[in-house]
Amino acid sequence: MIRPTRLILAPAALAATMTAAFAQPLQLPGAQPFNPPGTQQAAPAQPGAPAGPKPPAMPAIRVAGEDAILGKVLHRHGHRGEAVFSKTAAGYGLRLALDGFQSANLIESCAVSFGETPVPVTPLGRPDGVPRYRLEAPVCPIVLDVLDGAFLVVEPAEPCIVEAAQCRIDPRGLWGPDARTLAGQAKEIEKARGSAERAVREGYRTLTAKSDAVEQRTIAREQAGFSAEREMICRDFQREGQLGFCAARITEARAASLRARLGLDAEPKPAAKPRPRPAAAKPAALPPAPTQ
Repeated sequence: MIRPTRLILAPAALAATMTAAFAQPLQLPGAQPFNPPGTQQAAPAQPGAPAGPKPPAMPAIRVAGEDAILGKVLHRHGHRGEAVFSKTAAGYGLRLALDGFQSANLIESCAVSFGETPVPVTPLGRPDGVPRYRLEAPVCPIVLDVLDGAFLVVEPAEPCIVEAAQCRIDPRGLWGPDARTLAGQAKEIEKARGSAERAVREGYRTLTAKSDAVEQRTIAREQAGFSAEREMICRDFQREGQLGFCAARITEARAASLRARLGLDAEPKPAAKPRPRPAAAKPAALPPAPTQ
């Protein structure tokens, strides 16, 4: 038979326990808790006091997909060469033609066509928050990021020399629609750029808040250099001073890149649809009353 265990204190232990208990200060109902010497007590929040500053957060932005350029005729700087992004049996392809200058004489113009059939492109994921593809062309491998109605060539770092044509071609920069067709979209472009500018500012603030002192200095230099980098990309885009199409798309690309670095989705997830409530069970019909 198992007997219940009892806690029995010897008289000396009992006296020590009572002495320790009476050594503590008396705690009255509603009084502030006792703080040992050397400690500080946080002051209670005053009713109506403003809440502390919220941590910075980057707003969500819209990121265009492949449909934004599918089948559209795009030009480098809005007026040079021609590119058409299209669907193929295996995925996507790019029909591309570029003009350039003879490699032996940079005054004489030349042109290179990659053929009438779209050249396959390989998806590379979204390392900077937007769809990225690599053009499988040995004469000039190109890596491009898909933007809204345009694409940005991020590789190669230097112009390509096509030996068969003795032609030097440069695919780098933003490829967009003929700038002459954008006049009616000036207000829409300006609005898009404003939203992207705000997203970039908040993105840098959020990234800075999450970084240490060394990283913060690097981020500050990057933020300061972005305007100059954008100017370099967009300075030759047709009618950029009047429309700002290139600057808007490059700013959107930077905002998407910052969100990717922060581990955020580019677009907010759609809200979950409320589940339909089950229909209330109808009460059973009462049997008819018997007739007299």
